[in-house]
Amino acid sequence: MDYRFSEQHIMLRESIRGFAAKEIRPIAEEIDAEDAWPEGMWEKLAGLGIMGITVDEEYGGAGADLLSAVIVLEELSKASPAIALSWGAHANLCCNNLNHNASPDQKRKYLPPLCTAKHIGALGLTEPNAGSDAVSIQTVAVRNGDHYVVNGTKMFITNGTVADTIVLYTKTDRAKGAKGITAFILDTAFPGFSVSKKLKKYGHRGSPTAELVLEDCRIPVENVLGEENRGIHVLMSGLDVERAFYAGESIGIAEACLELSLQYARERVQFGKPIGAFQLIQAKLADMYTQLEAGRALCYKAALLADQERKGGKGTEVHKLAAASILFNAEMAYRIADQAVQIHGGYGYMLEYPVQRFLRDAKLIEIGAGTSEIRRLIIARELLGV
Repeated sequence: MDYRFSEQHIMLRESIRGFAAKEIRPIAEEIDAEDAWPEGMWEKLAGLGIMGITVDEEYGGAGADLLSAVIVLEELSKASPAIALSWGAHANLCCNNLNHNASPDQKRKYLPPLCTAKHIGALGLTEPNAGSDAVSIQTVAVRNGDHYVVNGTKMFITNGTVADTIVLYTKTDRAKGAKGITAFILDTAFPGFSVSKKLKKYGHRGSPTAELVLEDCRIPVENVLGEENRGIHVLMSGLDVERAFYAGESIGIAEACLELSLQYARERVQFGKPIGAFQLIQAKLADMYTQLEAGRALCYKAALLADQERKGGKGTEVHKLAAASILFNAEMAYRIADQAVQIHGGYGYMLEYPVQRFLRDAKLIEIGAGTSEIRRLIIARELLGV
């Protein structure tokens, strides 16, 4: 598989890197400390043309490939994983999902405002009692004339407090299990939808996360995404793309931690010399670099394959490779962030040094989009054919 970047990929990276250095990095500590999304940030991201980065141009998007989206995520994550997480939930979990699964009429209605940040997107899957076991969701949609009446609760929803459009998963036939899942396009202006509360988090502070409630929420029949009782196909292909995509956040976190550690190792003097002169510190830095580059190759390979193999799900190569990519990279990023704190010593434990923030942020990627344990199960079952 060819990993070489096109001129467009290189220019995109330079553009996002410059933007992040100017507009995000100077306020990253404040975003974390105040747990608040910066005013005007969505509009600034829209100005870069990345709100619908993988959306077809006819619907207002950039028409770029998934590797381009990974590059953006990586560069945003180096400055603020919180900003990266919310952008990713909008651009990938919502917009990319709609671009691949919505009808032409649905795309014309929902994608243009999402691509300009007039509307913000989210994904509504996880519930209080349905996390890794996603098909056990209890949110129910019952057909009533030309609407579905939806009741249930969604938990840990990124952008939940600000979303206008949510890709929502429900059960339309409980007796059928996974074959009774239906996906909808939820407009949060529909009666019966509400935000229960904003949730306080350990990491990714500033990215709004919420519990959502649907109480006799009426969703029009024309807002079914795909077909009734066939939402599992939308769900599984979406999860594979999500895993291939969000591995890029781990790359950005690891890159930032390595850069900060190299700078500190050159500047911090102990025993009369920079700590980078000591072999134990050199060994840590060498291991960090090696793990990062191994993860980068796996991440880019999975992203390229996800573009080629859109179906996803059990029995596909992308199902296995996307799980492997996010498994390796999530654990790699956490190890590197942990070592970055260790290299910084006591200063690394202080809130004014960013390495502790990256360590907190890195942990989420071992949990979201299926835990590391679930990812290992997916890989093993694909290898064994069971």
